[in-house]
Amino acid sequence: MEETRSMSAARTPAPHTRDSLLTALAEAVHDRDERALRRLLARFAEQATLADLPALRATLGAARRERGKLRRSRQGHAS
Repeated sequence: MEETRSMSAARTPAPHTRDSLLTALAEAVHDRDERALRRLLARFAEQATLADLPALRATLGAARRERGKLRRSRQGHAS
């Protein structure tokens, strides 16, 4: 049993820092690796705290605003 646990830990090392976790998340998105993405998102959720929520909300809001600007600029060129 212990050997199985150590083998799985060797296959999927846990990121030790938030930066390495975010880098791994970005790579999983880029590679379209849904299994890794689900696993990494679960780890991120474990690390996230209530203090992180305002920063996350701000980041998501900024991304939404950027998408809106991009859509409006594309619509402007189409007409």
